Amino acid sequence: MARIGILGAGSWGTALAILLHDNGHDVTVWSIHEEEVETLNTTRRLERKLPGVEIPEGIVFTTDMKETMSDKDVCVLAVPSPFIRSTCQKMKQYVRAGQIIVNVAKGIEENTLYTLTDIIEEELPYADACVLSGPSHAEEVSRRLPTTCVVSSRTRKTAEYLRSVFVSPVFRVYISPDMLGIELGGALKNVIALAAGTADGLGYGDNTKAALITRGIAEIARLGIKMGGKPETFYGLTGIGDLIVTCASMHSRNRKAGYLMGQGYTMEEAMKEVQMVVEGVYSAKAALELSRKYQVEMPIVEQVNKVLFENKNAEEAVKELMLRDKKIESDDTQW
Repeated sequence: MARIGILGAGSWGTALAILLHDNGHDVTVWSIHEEEVETLNTTRRLERKLPGVEIPEGIVFTTDMKETMSDKDVCVLAVPSPFIRSTCQKMKQYVRAGQIIVNVAKGIEENTLYTLTDIIEEELPYADACVLSGPSHAEEVSRRLPTTCVVSSRTRKTAEYLRSVFVSPVFRVYISPDMLGIELGGALKNVIALAAGTADGLGYGDNTKAALITRGIAEIARLGIKMGGKPETFYGLTGIGDLIVTCASMHSRNRKAGYLMGQGYTMEEAMKEVQMVVEGVYSAKAALELSRKYQVEMPIVEQVNKVLFENKNAEEAVKELMLRDKKIESDDTQW
């Protein structure tokens, strides 16, 4: 049995708390919101985000970060990506040297272009920063539906330990040394999912969705490989796998926000309607800046930014993608 502290009592933090409790671990979950903690401890439900899911009595919810982190074998960082840095700053006084911190959020910091583990390592340099990612909607994990993820760490030993902590009959875990590729895949797929949702909102069909997914992973892989990620990562679970589920699923908040924009909502209106953090909106500008920094062509990311931040008409953005200069599908293929 491991002692686990989870920072963040949203849908994903709560779903992982249920998984880890089922695995026999001692689980404490922190939230900054007193009302949320009181509701969770009293009703054992997170009804708006995980409808119909009963939270086991053994999981403790608290606003006391010290209680959540003290003497824990693993701390899981499950706050939305825009709050990773501020949460790490609050954690500093409780993190011991070598403390395993597992990031399970997905995003890129806009002003620094850092991945989330970059932020953790900058704010908590004495901790052991790791990442868990993959095609894994909280709604399904909380209902114990079969799911597969990938965990990465700076050392194989830590990755194998975390695999043993998370793995279960309904949660298969692979390990990988490519932390950068895993984080880029998880962050950038949210931007492509906004485009896929917008296409759905415009009433386009499966052909359009397939095109956005396949050309989207091409963009993600081009940038990721240029930055040092491994090609295999982008064509695995945390690349194409996560992209498919986020572009296609009714659970995807990024797809839903895109759908609403395709229906005529502004970005602000769509985010308000979704009622959860739409991480693709926060990663879109960073993705565009990375494409410019590394001189990688990312036309879908470029058009998503124009729709989000320049009030460009979504239908016009799709037309521009379709009428771009003629291309060979893969630059590496020869006649």
